[in-house]
Order: sequence, then structure tokens, then C-alpha cells
Amino acid sequence: MAPRQAPLCGLAPHCLWLLGVILLMDVSARPANHSSARERAGNKEEPEILPPDHLNGVKLEMDGHLNKDFHQEVFLGKDMDGFEEDAEPRRSRRKLMVIFSKVDVNTDRRISAKEMQRWIMEKTAEHFQEAIEESKVHFHAVDPDGDGRVSWDEYKVKFLVSKGHNEQEVVEKIKNGEELKVDEESERLGPVARRQGACSPAQEVLENLKDRWYQADNPPSDLLLTEDEFLSFLHPEHSRGMLKFMVKEIVRDLDQDGDKQLSLPEFISLPVGTVENQQGQDIDDSWVRDRKKEFEELIDANHDGIVTMAELEDYMDPMNEYNALNEAKQMIAIADENQNQHLEPEEVLKYSEFFTGSKLMDYARNVHEEF
Repeated sequence: MAPRQAPLCGLAPHCLWLLGVILLMDVSARPANHSSARERAGNKEEPEILPPDHLNGVKLEMDGHLNKDFHQEVFLGKDMDGFEEDAEPRRSRRKLMVIFSKVDVNTDRRISAKEMQRWIMEKTAEHFQEAIEESKVHFHAVDPDGDGRVSWDEYKVKFLVSKGHNEQEVVEKIKNGEELKVDEESERLGPVARRQGACSPAQEVLENLKDRWYQADNPPSDLLLTEDEFLSFLHPEHSRGMLKFMVKEIVRDLDQDGDKQLSLPEFISLPVGTVENQQGQDIDDSWVRDRKKEFEELIDANHDGIVTMAELEDYMDPMNEYNALNEAKQMIAIADENQNQHLEPEEVLKYSEFFTGSKLMDYARNVHEEF
């Protein structure tokens, strides 16, 4: 698939988070949505050669969960880490007002939907560039001979080594055409397996990866990926064809009646498990409420109660300018207390947690000072 150009400037859902850990956790701690960016950063270990579950600036995670950091990602761009919980409040307020000034192109001290749309597309372009740079690092890690093309076998070796296999033994077996016994449980599982309470073996993960590899391989298919094709393999948002593939996989995992489209009950269906206390019930209520709102207001474009693959693809496409405008209007509506369809400095500071993930106090008293 040819890579897409950034605007204005994984693995299929069967390969996701630890089911075993989830099942061992107290059910009340079951997350209603995917972990936040700060939680992911805290859990990050060595560079991962698997396609990431989370794609910055994309509305859904690979497992079909809502990306609850989306609004912060498209408002802050590559400055996501600039608003830590323990940051000095005065400095954070000043940074937020600097961003406000950049969004406010006509300097009328109000942010319109068009200005916010332009800003969202610009920040999305930053995430696209970050993904390109990250993909280059991973590509060179799995291209040991440096010929600019990665074979499926080369990638498979690196994957199995990351799961604890001996690299030399794996290479020899592949070279001699011997059977590889991949019987340990994979680290990631899809939503269907999660709902069914089953564990997917690493062999199934490999099969899913190979299917994805085929999809990223431009015809004529030779199972050799160039750097651009490898980018599409890791980040399907960079390729129209791979984005379609990602949408197809998400629909397949959420679709309960096999009609290849999603009804509201299917989209808001809760993960497996029961809740035993009020905290757990609150999490479930939040899951249903958030997904119902997203389904009815943004994904189901023609409001017929059914989401087709085409509608889901449009919704998930980070390069869709019409969606960016809708998101801009929604973000403004969240904080628009005076109902003038614009954002003003006081409103942005008051709703700083929505825009930055950090709550900045004393917003009214300090807004004029920051300007």
C-alpha cells in the first residue's frame, strides 16, 4: 500500500493487551477505555516491534476501545508531555495561553471552529511525522542486512526472539524448513478472545501478523516490505488500504450477528466480566455512556442506527478534514460556557483538564496575567 502524505503540513485487533492479567485483576478495576498516555508511558519498556495498539490522533484503539486521549493529542500534538501533573501551575498556564495564541490566528482572543480545525490538522501532521521517525528506527532494527527490504522471515525471527526464543535456533530452523513450535501464550489478545475468556497462543499472533504483512505488501506480493510499506504495517493510518484493513478487523471483532456492520448494542457491548461494587458499576456506566455518545453523534453519519465499514473508516481517518471540523465544534462545545460558539482564554483555562490532561487552578484570576 502506498503511504499517505501527512495533512497540512496493530496488528489486527487479535493482538492486544494481556488477557491473563485482566482476568486476574479485581473486576472493579476493569478499564472502561484504554489506558491514558501517561499510563502507557509509565509502562513502556524496550522498543516494540509489534504494531502499536495505540495510534496518536486516531479515534479508536486497535482493540476497538475509544482513545480517551484523542482530544489532548490533537490539541497538544508533539507537546503531549509538556503538561505533567507535577508541573509548576504558573508555567503550565502560560504554555496553555501560548497555544491559545497560536490557534487564534486572527488574534481576536477567541478560537473559532475553523481555527480549531486548522490546528487539529496541524497537530495530526506532527503525530504523522513522529510515526514516520519511529517506524524508521524499527525498520532498521528488523533489517539486519541493510538492503532496504525486510522479509517476513526476518521479521518473524525478531518477533520470536522478543518472546524469549533463541535467535540462532530460530534462524537455523527457518533456514532448514523445520517446524517452529510456538506454544507460549502471546502478550496481546483481541476483544473477541477477551469476551470469551480465552487465551490466544503466539502462533495465532504470528498468523495475524502475517495476514497484516500481506496487506501492507504492495503488489506484486513478495512478502518483502520496503520502508514505506513497513510504515503502513506498523501505522495503518498512513495508508488508505491498511486503514480499511484495520476497520475490517475492528468490525469483525465487535460484530455479533455477522452482518459486517455495527449496531449500537454491539458497539457499546461491555467486556467480559461482572461488577461487584459501585466503582465497577460506575466504570461500566461510563463505558456505555461514552460509546453511545460517540456512536450517535459522530460515527453514525446518517443517523440510521447502523455503522457501516465506510462510516467507521471516515470516522477513524485522521486526515479527514470534515471530521476535524466536527471535532473542533465538539471541543469548543465542551468548554463554551457563554454559548457563543467560540473558545475564550478563561474557558480554555477552566477546562484545562480536557485540553491538556492537567487541571490548572485559579484560571479566572490568572488569565489576564498570562496574556
